[in-house]
Amino acid sequence: MIETSTFSYVPSEHETEAASNSYLMSLVAAMVGLPLPIVNLLATVGFYLGNLKSTPFVRWHCTQALLSQLGLFFANSFGFWWTVSILFGDESLSNAYFGYMFTLLVFNLWELVTTLVAAIQVRKGKHVKWWFFGALTDLFIPSGHA
Repeated sequence: MIETSTFSYVPSEHETEAASNSYLMSLVAAMVGLPLPIVNLLATVGFYLGNLKSTPFVRWHCTQALLSQLGLFFANSFGFWWTVSILFGDESLSNAYFGYMFTLLVFNLWELVTTLVAAIQVRKGKHVKWWFFGALTDLFIPSGHA
């Protein structure tokens, strides 16, 4: 699910720190705005925009973090609004709701673990590609790893 390799060049200390921070940004934002799914996405977009002119290593990891947060945003938003409609609307609890929420919990836990692993490995200068989002990121920014 997570592929680790090396870039064709050795990233500097500054690059590994910035790339690692791109993953940690979403975790810090999650602590601040936990019930609102948009907070993580906005924090990651801000960090991404701030690193557009950075090295390929940093841009690649900022993009992977952004794409993963975008996927998580849509899944969490649907669950958030479904919950709001149950609490304040005409919707009622159902097996489909509990199934979706369980799946959402698993997806969020997977994203949390992979984010921590990626932040640690990238800080060590390793190139980390996630199962789906790594291939998607390669479409936007060629990774250039050996």
